Amino acid sequence: MATNKPHGYLGDTIEKTDVLLKDIESELGLPKERRDLSYKAMRAVLHALRDRLGVEESAQLAAQLPTLVRGAYYEGWQPETVPVKMSREEWLQRVYVECPLDVKGGTPRLVQAVLGSLSRHVTRGEWDDVRASLPDDYASMIP
Repeated sequence: MATNKPHGYLGDTIEKTDVLLKDIESELGLPKERRDLSYKAMRAVLHALRDRLGVEESAQLAAQLPTLVRGAYYEGWQPETVPVKMSREEWLQRVYVECPLDVKGGTPRLVQAVLGSLSRHVTRGEWDDVRASLPDDYASMIP
């Protein structure tokens, strides 16, 4: 019997992206029929993270993301301008401007949920490198 599921590489990246977005929805209590909200949250956090990391660390993280997520990660990136030094509050404001979702716990909880989901999709070593690359005052949001 034929299925409508994509096969091979495309199917793998779609499935991995779907799992990541479902994980974000579950963490934030977002309705599954509003996939655009989990995508918007993921994209906003990825962009803020990408711009806070140095070029090398940013590329190492991106290499472990599903291809579809990697595309969102790199969208609009200007590697010659990173890392952008931001306080914790400036970083949270950056996420909020791109994704003004009203979730319980506010933007810090949104960031924590997305980063928690992302951390389960990259190696422990890479995630430790990401954490070490960020200022100490970000630590409460990074699993």
